Amino acid sequence: MDATQQESTEKAREQQTTWYGEPLGTLFRRLIADLGLNQARLAVVLGLSAPMLSQLMSGQRAKIGNPAVVQRVRSLQDLAAEVRGGRISAAEATAAMDEIRRTAGGNVLSPNSTATRPGSVGVPANPTKRVVREIQALLRSVSDAGEIQSASRLLAESHPELAEFLRVYGIARTREAVEHYEHHQG
Repeated sequence: MDATQQESTEKAREQQTTWYGEPLGTLFRRLIADLGLNQARLAVVLGLSAPMLSQLMSGQRAKIGNPAVVQRVRSLQDLAAEVRGGRISAAEATAAMDEIRRTAGGNVLSPNSTATRPGSVGVPANPTKRVVREIQALLRSVSDAGEIQSASRLLAESHPELAEFLRVYGIARTREAVEHYEHHQG
């Protein structure tokens, strides 16, 4: 790998850390280990091609362009936490991954939603958290964190509520966004 490619890969990994909390290679390798998958099975569950998954893992591509895939990544992170915590078995995890895979494109914000049942393993049982994550995925699919932060700053004086919305759902952690959502749905 030449210096330019290496620089580009590092920049992509930095962007991934900003958008997803860590480089996707690290995140995906942890999911593979925690859920007993291989790379091909992870690609199927996420709804990505194997080459696309490889490019994301290696830093050749920075961003997951499909919000439904981002939602599936988050669902798998929740599932992996359940497995690590010993709260579900390997068989339950396999069934949950099949359910996550079937949620291709379904979301709670769409009028034709194919959202899974509340309480399904691997899918956030809290409908508020699911809505918040879909809002986050949508915002993050149209802009990166730097652009969202810049827009938030520009709006802060004239439209403080909108600026806060962009900051909380576009940049902040899910926990903070859930708190914001619950406060405003009150």
